[in-house]
Amino acid sequence: MKTFEEALRELEKIIEDLERGELTLNENVEKFKQGVELINFCKKELNEAETIIKKIMEDNGEINIEKFEDNEDV
Repeated sequence: MKTFEEALRELEKIIEDLERGELTLNENVEKFKQGVELINFCKKELNEAETIIKKIMEDNGEINIEKFEDNEDV
């Protein structure tokens, strides 16, 4: 499983490849598809992090492990 940071680095590389303009049409389409998948993965990771932060803030900074365990499927 990749991390958010790894996905972000991959996405940056894809953007560089696309901006260079040296790929064929099929390569561009494939890179674009990979980029969309990475963006969706990153969005999911960010949403999960946001949920955790909101829960911490709701508890006035108190970390409630039970809340996290209840929502592992977030």
